[in-house]
Amino acid sequence: MGHTILIHYLSCIALISSCIHPTNSANPLNPTNLLLHSNSNTNHGIPLPLYSTPLSSHPPTTSFTKFPFQYNLNLMAEIQMGNPPQKQKMVLDTGSELSWLQCTQSFNPLLSSSYAPIPCTSPICTKQTSNFPIPTICNANRLCQFIYPYADQTSVQGNLGTDTITLPELKIPNFVFGCNILAPLPGTPGLMGLGRGALSFISQIPKPNQNKFSYCIADPVESPNSPGVLLLGDSPFSKYLHYTPLYTISIPLPYFNRVAYSVRIRGIKVGKLRLGIPKSVFLPDHTGAGQTMIDSGTQFSFLVGEAYLPLRAAFFRQNQGIMNQSVDDSFVFQGAFDLCFSQPGNSAFPQVSPVTLLFDNRAHVKLQSHQLLYQVPGDLVRNGRSVYCFTFGNSDLVGIVENIIGNFHQQNLWVEYDLQSSRIGFARANCRFS
Repeated sequence: MGHTILIHYLSCIALISSCIHPTNSANPLNPTNLLLHSNSNTNHGIPLPLYSTPLSSHPPTTSFTKFPFQYNLNLMAEIQMGNPPQKQKMVLDTGSELSWLQCTQSFNPLLSSSYAPIPCTSPICTKQTSNFPIPTICNANRLCQFIYPYADQTSVQGNLGTDTITLPELKIPNFVFGCNILAPLPGTPGLMGLGRGALSFISQIPKPNQNKFSYCIADPVESPNSPGVLLLGDSPFSKYLHYTPLYTISIPLPYFNRVAYSVRIRGIKVGKLRLGIPKSVFLPDHTGAGQTMIDSGTQFSFLVGEAYLPLRAAFFRQNQGIMNQSVDDSFVFQGAFDLCFSQPGNSAFPQVSPVTLLFDNRAHVKLQSHQLLYQVPGDLVRNGRSVYCFTFGNSDLVGIVENIIGNFHQQNLWVEYDLQSSRIGFARANCRFS
C-alpha cells in the first residue's frame, strides 16, 4: 500500500481530500493545507520537497552548432544513496529515462558497501537499456558503459551500477543508476529520470507507488525558498484534475522520444481568439518529429515554427500597446525567444492577454502574464530598462523537432502522471509550501 510520510523539510503531511478546494482560478487546489496534520494511515504517496537552482544567464562557453539554448533553472529533489547513506540532490526530468549521479564530486561509490557496478553481460545492460539514445557498450573492464545525450548538446558518461536508494520510510535495494565521470553539468549534481522505460526512476519504485507521480511547482518569485513538492504514488487530487491521454507510437521512429510523456494539442487560444493552426501541426510526422512533450527538465516552452509563428503574431497584435518598445532586432534570448520588449526599470509587471493550450479530452492549461513573460536577468538589461521576453520559443531556431511544455508553464499547477491509465492530469493549484 502507499505511504504518507512525515519528513523534516515539511511540517507534516496529511493527504486527505477534505483539504482540497475546487479547481477554478479564484479557488485553486491548495496543497499547503496538506501540511497541517500527520496521518500515517492514509493511502497516498511519498512526498519529497523540491529545491531550485538558478543557473548563469550568460551564454554557454561551448560552441554549439544547433543547440544554443540553455536551461537556467533546475528543479531538484533530495534522496539518499548508498550504505551508509550519502545525501544527493537530483534534477527532475520527465523527458529522459536514466537516473544518474555525479560520481566525481557528489556521490562516491567507493564509500558505499552496497554499490555494485553492472557487467556488460547483465540483462540490465543488454536488454533494459533498449530505449537509451545511444546503445551501451562494454568498457575495458567488461562493465556496462553508457553515454546519455540531452537536447542542449550536453551529455553524461560512465558506468551503470546498483545501490540502495533511501526515500522517506522506503528503501529500494539494487536501484539501477548511472555514475557520471565527465565534468559536472552546471547546477546538476544528479538527475532523476522520471520518463518511461524499464530503468526510469518511477519504474524502479515498488508498486503501487510506481503507477503514479505528481508535482506542484511554485512561482520562484512568489516562493523562492519553497519551490514545491514531488509526490511518488497516489495523490488525493485525482478527482479534481482534467486529464488528457498520453500519445504513444509503438514502432521506433528516429525523432520520436518514446520515454517522454507525449500529449496532443488540439489548439491554442490568445485571449478569446482560437488560432487557425491545423491540428496536423501538433502530430508527429512519419519520422516522429513534431511530438508534444510535458517536460519538467526544460524551463521554457518550445513550439515548432508552424505553431510558434502564428502564436507569436497573435500575441503581439493583442498586446502591441504594451510591447511597442522593442529591443534591437539582434536580441534573441537564449537563441530561441525572439519576441522581446523593454520598459522603464521601475515599471510594474506588464499585464498581457492569456494564452490557453487546449489538449485532447477538453483538458486545458490557461497561462497568465507572469507565465507568459520572463524578465531577463539584470546582467542583460539594456540602458537601465527592464527587458521582457515571451516565454514560448521557436523550436526551429534551436534545431529541435518537438513541441515542449516546460516547467515555467507548469507553475502553480498540480500535474499528475497516471501511468496505469496512460494519462496526464492538470489543475490550477497554490504550490507555495512555506
